[in-house]
Amino acid sequence: MKKAKFKEIFLENVEIGDMAAEGKCVVKHNDLVIFVEFGAPGDIVDIKVTSKKKNFAEGTITNFHKKSIFRTTPFCEHFGLCGGCKWQHIAYDTQLHYKQKLVQDALERIGKVSFPPLLPIVGSQNTTYYRNKLDFTFSNKRWLTKTEIDAQGILERNTLGFHVPGRFDKVLEINHCFLQADPSNAIRLAVREFCLKNSYTFFDLIAQNGLMRNLIIRSSSIGELMVIVQFYENIPEQINHLLQYLANQFSQITSLMYVINNKGNETFNDLDITCFKGQPFIIENMEELQFQIGPKTFYQTNSTQAYELYKITREFAGLTGSELVYDLYTGAGTIANFVAKNTKKVIGIEYVPQAIEDAKINSKINNINNTAFFAGDMKNILNDEFILTHGKPDVIITDPPRAGMEIQVINKILEILPKKIVYVSCNPATQARDLALLNQNYSIKKVQPVDMFPQTHHVENVVLLELI
Repeated sequence: MKKAKFKEIFLENVEIGDMAAEGKCVVKHNDLVIFVEFGAPGDIVDIKVTSKKKNFAEGTITNFHKKSIFRTTPFCEHFGLCGGCKWQHIAYDTQLHYKQKLVQDALERIGKVSFPPLLPIVGSQNTTYYRNKLDFTFSNKRWLTKTEIDAQGILERNTLGFHVPGRFDKVLEINHCFLQADPSNAIRLAVREFCLKNSYTFFDLIAQNGLMRNLIIRSSSIGELMVIVQFYENIPEQINHLLQYLANQFSQITSLMYVINNKGNETFNDLDITCFKGQPFIIENMEELQFQIGPKTFYQTNSTQAYELYKITREFAGLTGSELVYDLYTGAGTIANFVAKNTKKVIGIEYVPQAIEDAKINSKINNINNTAFFAGDMKNILNDEFILTHGKPDVIITDPPRAGMEIQVINKILEILPKKIVYVSCNPATQARDLALLNQNYSIKKVQPVDMFPQTHHVENVVLLELI
């Protein structure tokens, strides 16, 4: 039986009531709950409902009758098309309010656990130019605006920018990005213009051909700068020409690297990277520590807020110098090395072998001798033999990916029963789910939201649990 075609619904003069998951707003109309983007609580709008499921619908705003007092003017010309910074239209103090509410709602509705009043969210010192890493994509299929399409002229389709949300094959050309400080914009624009001027081929995602594939710019708070260029094809003369141009034009670059990547995706953790100029890493400082960041190293992308996050983690752990600490999902060992001086020993576990090598290097360059790092699948490596060998932890710090902790890891923690758990999360929903499972043996003592990503709905959260 042929499925009936959805008939669009138009609603007039409806009020947007609240912010919801994924940064969308909620409109309630009769029994229908509608999620829309780019709204703000208090907006009076007309909405076109574009899709309808059993329990909810999605729509777009077609007209404003009254704009919310919580609105502000977006500062970026690409707002609404670019997939990042989707909360630019909402004042920053209002963003913080709803991020705190998102954490509260997750604990209440998903976790259904008892917890003390949330500590006030820690806002970001910088609300623009706060990222230390950006990835840009080359494409021969630039996203065209309606005006450009209507003009029907011959247009340059090669571009360098960000993927358009929902369109993996289209890239939006970015003139100025407010996420990363100079010279990030200057480098991106110079690379694009150089490649156009010299007739370099831009990557075709569908056909899987073209020389230029990806550009990554990483920076540190002490002024060091890494640029990584991904080429799909290996054409030495053109590669060297571009890299030498970058080296000559931007003396700020302290690490200029490239990789030949002809895989089906842009990931390069399994590929060799060549250093064209400078060191194969940059250095980031935090307190008296130095962290060596290579092209494959994970490091929190908001350096200033990472420091605030780690200080909260250390404070919640309440370390006296006598504790054995397990740092689960340790990544490049940044938290492990940051808290090491306050512990007897820190054991870091991480799935990615390269990250563990980074963690060991960061201990070595900081003369930290009370850390040990192990690579492996968390649910397999954290077993009885491992604990017997390395000791039962007094404190567990866990900072899992967005999916949260595996059930096997939670069950093992409930067997080990450390005195304290400090749970750092980038996803309050999966954190709340895990806290519900830990609740049988632990009580929540502190909850501290931290804003790492201004102008977005994303929020970090740190929870202190103590053994009952």
